[in-house]
Amino acid sequence: MSQNFNGLRIASLESRRAADMARMIAKFGGEPCVSPSMREVPIEPNRPAIDFAYRIITGEIPIVVLMTGVGFRYLLKTTEKHVDQRRFLDALSDVITICRGPKPVAAMREVGLKPTHRVPEPNTWRDLLKTIDEGIPVANQVIGIQEYGVSNHSLIAGLEARGAIPETVKVYGWEYPEDTEPLEANVKELAAGRLDMLLFTSAHQVVNLFRMADSLSLTDALRTGLRRTVIASIGPTTSDMLRESDLHVDMEPSHPKMGHLVSEAARDSAALVAARRAQSSTRHTFHIRESMTENTPMPAVDDHPSQSSLFMQACRGEPTSRTPIWLMRQAGRYMQEYRDVRSQQTFLELCANPGLCSEVMCTAVDRLGVDAAIIFSDLLPLLVPMGFDLEFVKGDGPVIHNPVRTASDVRRVKGLDNPQDLGFVYETVTQTRKDLPDTIPLIGFAGAPFTLASYAIEGGGSKQYAATKELMRADDGGWADLMDRLTDAIVVYLNEQIKAGAQCVQLFDSWAGCLSAADYTRFVLPWMQRIIGGVSPGVPLINFATGNPELLPLLRGDRRTVVGVDWRIDLASAWKRVGHDISVQGNLDPTVLLADKATIRAAAKEVLDQAGGRPGHIFNLGHGVMQTTPVEHAIELVRAVQELSVRDGQNDAADEMDS
Repeated sequence: MSQNFNGLRIASLESRRAADMARMIAKFGGEPCVSPSMREVPIEPNRPAIDFAYRIITGEIPIVVLMTGVGFRYLLKTTEKHVDQRRFLDALSDVITICRGPKPVAAMREVGLKPTHRVPEPNTWRDLLKTIDEGIPVANQVIGIQEYGVSNHSLIAGLEARGAIPETVKVYGWEYPEDTEPLEANVKELAAGRLDMLLFTSAHQVVNLFRMADSLSLTDALRTGLRRTVIASIGPTTSDMLRESDLHVDMEPSHPKMGHLVSEAARDSAALVAARRAQSSTRHTFHIRESMTENTPMPAVDDHPSQSSLFMQACRGEPTSRTPIWLMRQAGRYMQEYRDVRSQQTFLELCANPGLCSEVMCTAVDRLGVDAAIIFSDLLPLLVPMGFDLEFVKGDGPVIHNPVRTASDVRRVKGLDNPQDLGFVYETVTQTRKDLPDTIPLIGFAGAPFTLASYAIEGGGSKQYAATKELMRADDGGWADLMDRLTDAIVVYLNEQIKAGAQCVQLFDSWAGCLSAADYTRFVLPWMQRIIGGVSPGVPLINFATGNPELLPLLRGDRRTVVGVDWRIDLASAWKRVGHDISVQGNLDPTVLLADKATIRAAAKEVLDQAGGRPGHIFNLGHGVMQTTPVEHAIELVRAVQELSVRDGQNDAADEMDS
C-alpha cells in the first residue's frame, strides 16, 4: 500500500523537532505546515523541586517516577545550586526508579544511572500502573512523580487506589514559542478548513492551540474547521487530552513515535480524509447544532404508529417522558418459553421458521415489558447464500467448513445476487411486525463486515484472530475484496428488512474489539461508512461494537446513527467520546442481572445518572442477556429503568400510553 500524502496539506504543532517533522511530511508527499506551538520554560525559583530532591536524599520518597527525559534534566539543573548533586544521584540509585519510556532512561544514563523499572510501550499511564502491579509494592509508600506539564489525574487516582501516596513536582512549564507567527497562521488555516490533517505529538499542544485560538477570537471557528480535518494523535496520553477537549481522534500509529505517526498517516491519508469529509458533510446535511450539549431531533421517516414510541424518539434525539429500554438477546435460552420451542428443532431450522421466530420474540416483549423488539435471527445466515458452508455444532457453536484464507479463496465468495435467498428473514420481519403491538418498534439487524469476515476466515470462534489479521495485512487485495462483497450484501440485506417492516436496524460488530483504533480506521471504517451511507435514508442505525472503548468515536456515522456502548466504559465518558449530538444505547454489565434485585436497581440508577437525563439515551445491556439470568431479574431491570427514569412534566400522554 502506498505511503504517500499525495499533496495533502499536513499541519503539525511539533516544536523540538519541527524541522525533522517538516522533512518527513515532505518525504511522504505532503505539503508541510509545521508551526512550533510551545517551548519548555524552567520554573525558577522552583522551591518544590528543591524540596523534592532533599526528600529523596533523606529517604522520605522511596519510589520515583520519571515521566520525561527533558524533565529529569530540568530537575537536575533546577536543583544543582541548592543540593549536592553527588548525594542526589547516589540517593536516586538507592531508591526505586520507574521510567515511563526510553527518553528518561537515556537521560538517567547520561549521569551514570540505570532505572529500576522501565515501562513498556506504548508507555501510557495504564502501562505504568501495570508495571507497578507486576511486583512493585506501593501501599503506604510515597511515590514522587516528575510531571511533564499536565497533571495526569488518571495516574494519580490509580496510584491512590493501590494505597500509594503520590506527590508530584513540576520542573518546567509550557509557553508559546518566541516566534508565534507560524502558530497563528496554522490556527487561521485550520479555522478556515484549509488543512487536510493535523498531527499532534504532545498533549500540551492541544492546550496551546486553543490558547492561541482564544487570543485570536477564533475558538468557535477552529472547532468548526477541525470537524473536517483529520486528527492524528501520537498515542493514548495525547488522545485522552484531545477527547477531554471534545475533539475526535481519527488515528493513532502502531507505535507512539513520530516516524510511525507520519508514515502511517501518509499510508492511510486518502481513506482518513475521505471519511472525515463524509462525516463533516453529513453533519452539514442534517443541520446538526454545533453545541455538544443538545441534540437536534430528526423527523420520522413515515407515519407508522411506532414512530412516536419512546424508542424511536430517543433514536432521533428527541426528549422523552422516560428512558426507553430493550435488551439484546431478550428472546433466548434464559426463557423457558424459548427453550420449549428450541427443543423441537435445530437453531438454523428455528431461524428459518418466521412464525416461530415471531412467537419467541413477541413472547419476550410481552413478558419483559420492553419498549422495542428485535427480530429473532442470527448474524451468520447471510453468509450461506454467499457460498459458505455453515453449521451450528452442539458445544462448539457456529462452524464454517469452507473458510477463506487467501485472496484466491475470496474470489469464490458470491455476492448476494438474489436477496430472496434470505426471504425467510424478511418474512420474519413482516410476521413479527404484524404480531407486535403497533406502538412497539421493530429492529432488524446484521453482522458488521469485520465480524462476518472474521467468521468467514477463522471458520468459527477465535481468541487471537490470527488468520483474520494475516489476510487483513496481506498486500494482495484479498481483504478489501472480501469487505467489498460483505458490505454490498449487508446494505441489500438491511434495506430488504426495512422494506419488510423494520423501523430501525442494528449492526453487531462482536469481534471488533480485537482491533486498535488505527487498524479499525484503516481496515474497517471505509466499509462501515459505505454501509451507513447505503441504508435507507432517515432510518435509525445502531452501530454496536464490543471490546475496545477506543473505537467509540469511530462508530458515529451520519446523524441517524445511534452508537451502542458495551459495559467496559462508564456511559458518561462514552457519550462524551462519541459526541452529545449523537444518540447512544447501553450499557449495563449483563452479569449484574445475576445479582439480587436491589443491586440490579442500584446499577440501573447508576447508568441513568451517567446519562444525566440527556435526550437520546436508550437503555440496554452492554451485551446480550446471559443464559443463566433469571427471567424475574430481567423483568426487574425493565421496571427499574421505567420507574427511575420518569421525567416530571414531560409527555404525560406518552406516560399514560405506556402504563
